[in-house]
Amino acid sequence: MPRPALYSSSRPARSRAPASVAAPEAPVPTAPPPGDAAAATAPATHPPAIRRQLLALWALVLLLAALLAASAWQQRNPAARRITQEDIDAAVLRTLETTTPPSAAARAVESIAPSVVRVVGYSRSKNGKEEIERGIGTGVVIVDKGVILTNLHVVAGAERIGITFHDGLETTASLTGAQPENDLAVLQAHKVPDDLEAATLRSTQNLRPGDHVVAVGFPFGIGPSASAGVVSGLEREFTSPEGKRQLSNLIQFDAAANPGNSGGPLVTLDGEVVGIVTAILNPTPARTFIGIGFAVPIENAASAVGMPPF
Repeated sequence: MPRPALYSSSRPARSRAPASVAAPEAPVPTAPPPGDAAAATAPATHPPAIRRQLLALWALVLLLAALLAASAWQQRNPAARRITQEDIDAAVLRTLETTTPPSAAARAVESIAPSVVRVVGYSRSKNGKEEIERGIGTGVVIVDKGVILTNLHVVAGAERIGITFHDGLETTASLTGAQPENDLAVLQAHKVPDDLEAATLRSTQNLRPGDHVVAVGFPFGIGPSASAGVVSGLEREFTSPEGKRQLSNLIQFDAAANPGNSGGPLVTLDGEVVGIVTAILNPTPARTFIGIGFAVPIENAASAVGMPPF
């Protein structure tokens, strides 16, 4: 729809004299006196001296106007000095001294945040009248059509799966795939945001102990939350306290993770997903983080949805 004009391009017509006002009577022409016939037919002109003075005056006015315009232009547009490398270095140094750039971990979180979702599994109470939360975890979008990776133990046995996207959109999801040997589940969201972003996946081939990583998720349902640490080891094994899960070829890390982080992404400082957080070592019933977490390598996670290896 065209935008209406803010201003009209037409000009108002000049007002005419009201009809009630009489026009002045034209003077009655009189015959020129004898001998002045030439003066009557010649146009009225200024004497040459006065004409020269007027021309000089107009020339002076134009010169003053030009000088004033030039002075104003110079004030607004001073002559530009050639910029040197020293000028550039000084400007960069001033910027660094006066501006605090975000940390590498903050940039990683900002990059992955639009792809992180909250996952909740619901089931009916014993009397079948109420719907209760049976598991809270995290997921990561790996295809922008709403394909989500999470842990199988977060949604196993759930009668309904709820998803909350980064922009606050809430919807349900269906379980479309599972890889029990790696505790992985594939979900398909029933509705997705218009601008949904999929995470960038990165091979663990060059991952080394000591590399910095960030875990993003919903520990105890709080979040999204982020914690930073390093890769502590590779090709680790884990057995759940109940002995029901035995996982191998895991990434060990020390970024803080707690119940609710399960299914969330483990990312590099570039914001690229290298693993799916799946477990923490719990030698006590407290179920709190003691410094050792485990993640399934993204290669295994990608194979769960039939994606080609890196």
